[in-house]
Amino acid sequence: MKLYIKILLFLPVLLSVSCKKYIEITPRGSAVVETAQQFYEMVSLPNRGYAINNFQYLVDDQWMKESDVIGKAKNLNIVNFTFDETENRVNLLSSSSFYNQAYAYINRWNMIISLVDGSTGTDATKMIAKSEAKVHRAFDYFMLINTYAKAYDPATAATDGGICIMDKFNLEAKPIKSTVKDAYDFIQKDLDEAIPNLQEKPLDENHPSLAFAWALKAKVHLFKREFAEAKTAALKSLSYKSDIFDLVDYTAKGGPNVLPVVAPNNPEVLNYAYMTGYTEMNFAYVNVISPELRTLFGNNDARFNLFFTTVNASFLDAGSGTAYFNIGYKKFFYPTVGMKTTEVYLMLAELYARENNRSESIAALNKIRVKRITSGTINFAVPATVKETMDLVIAERRRELLFGVNRFFDLKRFNLEPEYAKTIVRVFPIVNTTEPKKTYTLKPNSRLYIIPFAQDVLKQNPGLRLNTDEIIPF
Repeated sequence: MKLYIKILLFLPVLLSVSCKKYIEITPRGSAVVETAQQFYEMVSLPNRGYAINNFQYLVDDQWMKESDVIGKAKNLNIVNFTFDETENRVNLLSSSSFYNQAYAYINRWNMIISLVDGSTGTDATKMIAKSEAKVHRAFDYFMLINTYAKAYDPATAATDGGICIMDKFNLEAKPIKSTVKDAYDFIQKDLDEAIPNLQEKPLDENHPSLAFAWALKAKVHLFKREFAEAKTAALKSLSYKSDIFDLVDYTAKGGPNVLPVVAPNNPEVLNYAYMTGYTEMNFAYVNVISPELRTLFGNNDARFNLFFTTVNASFLDAGSGTAYFNIGYKKFFYPTVGMKTTEVYLMLAELYARENNRSESIAALNKIRVKRITSGTINFAVPATVKETMDLVIAERRRELLFGVNRFFDLKRFNLEPEYAKTIVRVFPIVNTTEPKKTYTLKPNSRLYIIPFAQDVLKQNPGLRLNTDEIIPF
């Protein structure tokens, strides 16, 4: 029996998302899907974007130009940048592209998972389509739970408020909000069911590979503090793909202005996902790093020297010590939201450190640094303590995993551990001499680390409750 489904083959247009009314799809360039092969091809969705503007400045790595803050009406960026806990952020969130896009993608994966068995084609094709869709679904739910809920705490995860979970394509379903534990259990189940059916080298770079699935599994276990399981998964991922792009050699050959490296040609990439889209790094003014991160790079780090500049006053304040990403996407693809092999090495370094295997931890870091540091001290010496080793790991994560979601997620999870929790202190402005300098502080237990659901979602589902103590304004 043939199954005819009129769907959007490229990107579902999300008109509304909530727990009560999940999605609506506007067919645009729609086509009839009737074979398992067509469903399988739907898994490849280039240009997946996860806009980070709801939490971009709740970190110590990014910065705002002073003219975008001083004298401006309060907006969400300013609230986040000044760590303002007095503002009811729901008032400033009419909708959220991050939330709506993630659920639009989940709808696509659910469509494949739920409907492919009714199509024509081989069982093998149906299985690989479902399995790959489950990996993408796990990734999207991981993004959502770490944005809109508390970081995973084994002591409270079973009662901490989570997100809406949809496990099938059903426009009439009325899901309820999960707990944090429920969401993580669902993510792990998707990955465990998918991995046995995945391929080492899938159809194209937008289909999830075994290396990516194992890397994501390692990340999930790491965030749950299941360290032994995370190490096993990280090693498994590296057994399939362990390439590190040599930025030292790339520097010697002239860098991106001489030898462009577009997305499919960067051998580190495990998962092609973006903050906004594949052209995102063209927008220098939203990719400004803080004086603290600029200092952390030092003077001999190819990650800074190849891609950043400190000279254009149109995008930063001269004398502020900030810098911005200055290489367009056509010259070099720098992964932000998507995973890459160096993140797996960094996870492994952290996991070795946590088991007091400090020499292996530093060896993992040095595998990255030898491809990043052009002169001076390249290899770290083995520290005397776990804390010192972890400090090196955390600093290397900041240098390597730029922009995107990683620093925000890291701050949340490390803030549950007193020895690694960080109180962020920001003095602002730096350059302006007429505006008095103020000190802004973001404490580890700040409610700002949990992003509230936006008004469009809350209005459609009156039963949905925030995971913060903020007030719904209607």
